[in-house]
Amino acid sequence: MKATEFRELTEDELLNKEEELKDQLFKLKFQHALGQLENAMKLKNIKKDLARIKTILREKNKGTE
Repeated sequence: MKATEFRELTEDELLNKEEELKDQLFKLKFQHALGQLENAMKLKNIKKDLARIKTILREKNKGTE
């Protein structure tokens, strides 16, 4: 997803999405360790999406203070 798509979500939706991505990242790391991961770029993309979500959540929290 792009940052503009994440910005349209509410904080609760962002937190839920963050948890989903963390779970996916854990599963992909496990597959990578076992040598079963076919596309290693998925790891990179999920990490970037997590960083985007965390950044947007921080911006929203700073805006409300």
